[in-house]
Amino acid sequence: MGGHPSGPTLIQSVQRALHVVELVADSAGPARPKAVARRAGLPLATTYHLLRTCAHEGWLQRLEDGSYVLGHRIDALRLHAAPARGLASARPALEWLRDELHGPVYLARWQDGEVVVAEIVDGPRAPRIDLWVGLHEAAHATALGKSVLGQLPAGERADWLARHPLVDLTPRTVVDRRRLRFPTADQVARDDGEYAVGVCCLAAAAPADGIAGAVGVVTAEATSRRAGAAQTVRSGAQRVARALALAGG
Repeated sequence: MGGHPSGPTLIQSVQRALHVVELVADSAGPARPKAVARRAGLPLATTYHLLRTCAHEGWLQRLEDGSYVLGHRIDALRLHAAPARGLASARPALEWLRDELHGPVYLARWQDGEVVVAEIVDGPRAPRIDLWVGLHEAAHATALGKSVLGQLPAGERADWLARHPLVDLTPRTVVDRRRLRFPTADQVARDDGEYAVGVCCLAAAAPADGIAGAVGVVTAEATSRRAGAAQTVRSGAQRVARALALAGG
């Protein structure tokens, strides 16, 4: 009879994926696949598979030039236990909004002076969009970001604007601060192709425990202009805010 192995059973592919994420995190700037493969001691084809998988799951983010940076799920890990419980409690409301408007739903929160994606709820009929520029750098061009920034005191919002150039992402992106408008907490924010050509998003405030937050849904333009769409987003955001508050974060 064969004996049991004395050590733990380790899955090599998981080890490799975690190592790839660590290498991207340690890079001075966006990491190129060839550099990651060289530092990891892996074949380039294997590295590409690992990078794409990690990007699909949100641990990494692929930029337009093919390089990689850390993804939104790394930001989510920075949330402590109570907010994590809140996210679990809020998920049914996020799923409800996804199914009502047939688009992926995003929850963002204000954390350490940045707009951070805390959760994404998508599905086969509502695939997520590629966040080709992180929300912390593109809040001015998204309904989600504008909704969060609109809830901040004027001084905090001015500080964010001072630290972030208004990057021109599409021909519709507003890059003149004098023309940039932020919704009040009871208004639904909207962007039509400001973040990505052909992408429309509606967002509403979802603050909890004094922390600014917002829920946004990516929809077809026709859906976003449908009677009742804005109210549906507002209702979903209110449900999420209540769930977060009840869970203590």
